[in-house]
Amino acid sequence: MKPFCALAICLAIAGAAFPAGAETLLVQRVAEEARVALPERGLTMAQVEKRFGAPAERLEPRGGQRQQWPAIHRWVYPAFTVYFEKSKVIDAVLNRADANEIGPKPAIR
Repeated sequence: MKPFCALAICLAIAGAAFPAGAETLLVQRVAEEARVALPERGLTMAQVEKRFGAPAERLEPRGGQRQQWPAIHRWVYPAFTVYFEKSKVIDAVLNRADANEIGPKPAIR
């Protein structure tokens, strides 16, 4: 079998194994994050609350068992979740759009 034919067969099998649906890929979510205003790294909790309002939910902190493992606080807004170390933003990510989305899972509650 010629290499081109083998490649075509492999692609056809792969296409059948992964149905083309209305799935959102992680790459699409990263592009979407670029368009959404998220809290920037280094903002304080007070600055985030002043700019974005009160969060819909303040989750229990995780970590903090040792000094090397600081407690991470999580605030959930309708469109995104903000992660704080002490009182400063370390990251903010968009929440999953739906159950079919491929990418980061929602925060553990």
